[in-house]
Amino acid sequence: MVLVLIIGDLHIPHRIHDLPVKFKKLLVPGKIQQILCTGNVCDRETYEYLRTISPDVHVVKGDYDETTAFPNSVPNGDLASLSATARQMDVDVLVSGHTHTIQAVDYENRFFLNPGSATGAWTGTFNGDPIPSFALMDIQGPVVVTYVYRLIEGEVRVEKVEWRKESDAPSTKHWGW
Repeated sequence: MVLVLIIGDLHIPHRIHDLPVKFKKLLVPGKIQQILCTGNVCDRETYEYLRTISPDVHVVKGDYDETTAFPNSVPNGDLASLSATARQMDVDVLVSGHTHTIQAVDYENRFFLNPGSATGAWTGTFNGDPIPSFALMDIQGPVVVTYVYRLIEGEVRVEKVEWRKESDAPSTKHWGW
Protein backbone atom coordinates (compact mmCIF):
# COMPACT_ATOMS: atom_id res chain seq x y z
CA MET A 1 0.00 0.00 0.00
CA VAL A 2 1.27 3.43 -0.98
CA LEU A 3 -0.61 6.38 0.48
CA VAL A 4 -0.24 9.61 -1.51
CA LEU A 5 -1.55 13.01 -0.41
CA ILE A 6 -2.86 15.06 -3.34
CA ILE A 7 -3.12 18.70 -2.29
CA GLY A 8 -2.93 22.13 -3.86
CA ASP A 9 -3.99 25.73 -4.25
CA LEU A 10 -3.17 26.53 -0.63
CA HIS A 11 -2.41 30.24 -1.27
CA ILE A 12 -0.81 30.64 2.17
CA PRO A 13 -0.24 33.46 3.21
CA HIS A 14 -1.52 35.48 0.23
CA ARG A 15 -5.23 34.63 0.40
CA ILE A 16 -5.60 32.71 3.65
CA HIS A 17 -3.48 32.27 6.78
CA ASP A 18 -3.37 28.45 7.19
CA LEU A 19 -4.90 25.06 6.46
CA PRO A 20 -8.14 24.34 8.31
CA VAL A 21 -7.38 22.95 11.79
CA LYS A 22 -9.52 19.87 11.15
CA PHE A 23 -7.39 19.05 8.08
CA LYS A 24 -4.14 19.59 10.00
CA LYS A 25 -5.29 17.06 12.62
CA LEU A 26 -5.70 14.46 9.83
CA LEU A 27 -2.39 15.16 8.09
CA VAL A 28 0.08 13.68 10.56
CA PRO A 29 3.66 12.52 9.94
CA GLY A 30 4.38 8.83 9.37
CA LYS A 31 1.20 7.80 7.57
CA ILE A 32 1.66 9.31 4.09
CA GLN A 33 4.46 8.07 1.83
CA GLN A 34 4.36 10.80 -0.82
CA ILE A 35 2.83 14.22 -1.48
CA LEU A 36 1.86 15.57 -4.90
CA CYS A 37 1.05 19.27 -4.76
CA THR A 38 -0.67 20.99 -7.68
CA GLY A 39 0.90 24.36 -6.95
CA ASN A 40 0.29 27.61 -5.12
CA VAL A 41 2.11 26.52 -2.00
CA CYS A 42 3.27 30.15 -2.09
CA ASP A 43 5.88 30.29 0.66
CA ARG A 44 8.79 28.27 2.05
CA GLU A 45 7.11 27.76 5.45
CA THR A 46 4.12 25.98 3.86
CA TYR A 47 6.44 23.81 1.75
CA GLU A 48 8.41 22.87 4.88
CA TYR A 49 5.14 22.02 6.68
CA LEU A 50 4.30 19.59 3.85
CA ARG A 51 7.76 18.02 4.29
CA THR A 52 6.91 17.29 7.95
CA ILE A 53 4.00 15.15 6.73
CA SER A 54 6.20 13.26 4.23
CA PRO A 55 9.74 14.02 3.11
CA ASP A 56 8.83 12.89 -0.44
CA VAL A 57 7.12 16.07 -1.73
CA HIS A 58 6.63 16.90 -5.42
CA VAL A 59 5.26 20.33 -6.33
CA VAL A 60 4.45 21.97 -9.66
CA LYS A 61 4.63 25.73 -9.98
CA GLY A 62 1.47 27.67 -9.37
CA ASP A 63 0.94 31.23 -10.49
CA TYR A 64 1.54 32.57 -6.94
CA ASP A 65 4.52 30.44 -5.93
CA GLU A 66 7.51 32.49 -4.84
CA THR A 67 10.12 29.99 -6.01
CA THR A 68 11.13 29.20 -9.57
CA ALA A 69 12.45 25.79 -8.51
CA PHE A 70 9.13 24.01 -9.09
CA PRO A 71 8.47 22.64 -12.60
CA ASN A 72 5.57 23.93 -14.71
CA SER A 73 2.29 22.02 -14.75
CA VAL A 74 -0.03 20.52 -17.35
CA PRO A 75 -3.20 22.27 -18.59
CA ASN A 76 -5.99 22.65 -16.08
CA GLY A 77 -9.73 22.52 -16.28
CA ASP A 78 -11.62 20.79 -19.04
CA LEU A 79 -11.42 17.03 -19.41
CA ALA A 80 -10.78 17.12 -23.16
CA SER A 81 -7.52 19.07 -22.67
CA LEU A 82 -6.51 16.94 -19.72
CA SER A 83 -7.29 13.76 -21.65
CA ALA A 84 -5.13 14.92 -24.57
CA THR A 85 -2.28 15.59 -22.14
CA ALA A 86 -2.71 12.17 -20.51
CA ARG A 87 -2.59 10.48 -23.93
CA GLN A 88 0.50 12.46 -24.89
CA MET A 89 2.22 11.54 -21.60
CA ASP A 90 0.96 7.93 -21.89
CA VAL A 91 -0.35 7.87 -18.32
CA ASP A 92 -3.40 6.29 -16.73
CA VAL A 93 -3.74 8.75 -13.85
CA LEU A 94 -3.40 12.51 -14.28
CA VAL A 95 -3.36 14.97 -11.39
CA SER A 96 -4.13 18.62 -12.09
CA GLY A 97 -5.11 21.72 -10.14
CA HIS A 98 -5.71 25.46 -10.36
CA THR A 99 -9.53 25.38 -10.47
CA HIS A 100 -9.96 25.24 -6.65
CA THR A 101 -12.73 22.68 -7.23
CA ILE A 102 -12.21 19.02 -6.43
CA GLN A 103 -12.77 16.52 -9.22
CA ALA A 104 -12.20 12.74 -9.25
CA VAL A 105 -13.45 11.22 -12.48
CA ASP A 106 -12.95 8.35 -14.91
CA TYR A 107 -12.85 9.71 -18.47
CA GLU A 108 -11.81 7.76 -21.57
CA ASN A 109 -10.45 4.94 -19.38
CA ARG A 110 -8.12 7.28 -17.46
CA PHE A 111 -8.46 8.67 -13.97
CA PHE A 112 -8.33 12.44 -13.48
CA LEU A 113 -7.93 14.01 -10.07
CA ASN A 114 -7.96 17.66 -9.09
CA PRO A 115 -7.70 18.06 -5.30
CA GLY A 116 -9.33 21.49 -5.26
CA SER A 117 -8.07 24.05 -2.74
CA ALA A 118 -6.97 22.64 0.61
CA THR A 119 -7.63 25.97 2.29
CA GLY A 120 -10.76 26.95 0.38
CA ALA A 121 -8.87 30.00 -0.88
CA TRP A 122 -10.89 32.47 -2.92
CA THR A 123 -10.59 32.43 -6.69
CA GLY A 124 -11.98 35.06 -9.04
CA THR A 125 -13.41 32.42 -11.38
CA PHE A 126 -15.76 30.84 -8.85
CA ASN A 127 -19.06 32.17 -7.52
CA GLY A 128 -19.24 31.70 -3.78
CA ASP A 129 -16.66 30.26 -1.43
CA PRO A 130 -14.70 27.21 -2.59
CA ILE A 131 -15.02 24.20 -0.31
CA PRO A 132 -11.67 23.25 1.30
CA SER A 133 -10.63 19.85 -0.04
CA PHE A 134 -7.77 17.42 -0.62
CA ALA A 135 -7.43 13.76 -1.56
CA LEU A 136 -5.57 10.71 -0.36
CA MET A 137 -4.77 8.00 -2.89
CA ASP A 138 -4.24 4.44 -1.76
CA ILE A 139 -2.47 2.69 -4.61
CA GLN A 140 -3.11 -1.04 -4.54
CA GLY A 141 -1.45 -2.41 -7.68
CA PRO A 142 -3.76 -1.70 -10.63
CA VAL A 143 -6.45 -0.22 -8.36
CA VAL A 144 -6.40 3.38 -7.18
CA VAL A 145 -8.65 4.07 -4.22
CA THR A 146 -9.07 7.80 -3.65
CA TYR A 147 -10.49 9.30 -0.50
CA VAL A 148 -11.83 12.78 -1.15
CA TYR A 149 -11.89 15.03 1.93
CA ARG A 150 -14.11 18.11 2.07
CA LEU A 151 -14.74 20.56 4.89
CA ILE A 152 -18.47 21.31 4.72
CA GLU A 153 -20.15 23.45 7.39
CA GLY A 154 -17.26 22.83 9.79
CA GLU A 155 -17.33 19.04 9.41
CA VAL A 156 -14.91 16.83 7.46
CA ARG A 157 -16.75 14.64 4.97
CA VAL A 158 -15.01 11.76 3.18
CA GLU A 159 -16.02 10.09 -0.07
CA LYS A 160 -14.37 6.96 -1.48
CA VAL A 161 -13.73 6.78 -5.25
CA GLU A 162 -12.28 3.56 -6.69
CA TRP A 163 -10.69 3.36 -10.15
CA ARG A 164 -9.30 0.38 -12.03
CA LYS A 165 -7.69 0.50 -15.46
CA GLU A 166 -9.82 -1.47 -17.90
CA SER A 167 -7.35 -3.16 -20.20
CA ASP A 168 -6.27 -6.58 -21.47
CA ALA A 169 -2.59 -5.66 -21.35
CA PRO A 170 -1.00 -4.44 -18.13
CA SER A 171 0.13 -0.84 -18.22
CA THR A 172 3.64 0.09 -17.12
CA LYS A 173 2.90 3.78 -16.50
CA HIS A 174 0.31 4.99 -14.06
CA TRP A 175 1.16 8.58 -13.05
CA GLY A 176 1.30 11.93 -14.65
CA TRP A 177 1.11 15.49 -13.40
